[in-house]
Amino acid sequence: MNGEESADPRILLGDGADFITEMQGDDLFRQVPEETTLLLSPLHECGYFPERPAATLFLPPGFPLDAGLFRDFLTRGFRRSGKHVYRPSCPECERCLPVRLPVAAFVRSRSLARVWRRNRDLEVREIEGSDDPETFALYRRYLAVRHGGGPMADPDPGSMVEHLTCSWGVTRFVEFRLEGRLVMVAVIDKVPGALSSVYTFFDPGEQSRSLGTYGILWSIEAARQRGDRWLYLGYWIPQSPKMRYKARFQPLEGYWQGEWVPLASAKSRLPGSMD
Repeated sequence: MNGEESADPRILLGDGADFITEMQGDDLFRQVPEETTLLLSPLHECGYFPERPAATLFLPPGFPLDAGLFRDFLTRGFRRSGKHVYRPSCPECERCLPVRLPVAAFVRSRSLARVWRRNRDLEVREIEGSDDPETFALYRRYLAVRHGGGPMADPDPGSMVEHLTCSWGVTRFVEFRLEGRLVMVAVIDKVPGALSSVYTFFDPGEQSRSLGTYGILWSIEAARQRGDRWLYLGYWIPQSPKMRYKARFQPLEGYWQGEWVPLASAKSRLPGSMD
């Protein structure tokens, strides 16, 4: 933010205005109306650091998106939750770092190779989407354990679909089954040249399998088979135990001040981010 204030908290006057100007001069971007105004949420409590104020920069409702244009926003540090495309724009913090993995350069470590072998008995099926009772039961059980007491802890089938899908993307639900029983679902977006991990939920009772880690390993192989260059993994927050695991996948890149750089370089540039 540039310190200006607006009577309407939805109207962005700060870094997002600079971003949209930069974007319209970038050959990567297309189909962006000149009158586009990015929106900024009111300040709210951060879900990772309650003592810090947070704000979110997001595209306005009705913005004309498709998989290709969404890919272009991914390359600028955005991601999506449901139909909402956003990135953090917090006034006092830059700890949420967008990360992606160049899949051709990835080599499994010994520990990751063990996770891969441990889960080779799972049956995998990719479908366009799912709101069936079995999928919802797994989703609800996962949220109850991982986000108990939070706003996501008691979903209904409609909120699951709203959270995971959008009308303009190419989204797939990847089911992982153990002897017929659904133990994990990885939701991914297919965009030109990349896969983007949207959300993964799994049976909390299968902790020994490291299913979340295996979901990423599977996505890396899927991206390679498609000939994709990148796997986008959302945001990395080193101080958050829920996010820290992403650093296991190397050579991870972070988006910092308008460019993708090796994670080690991005970490060294984050002011006060490692305290």
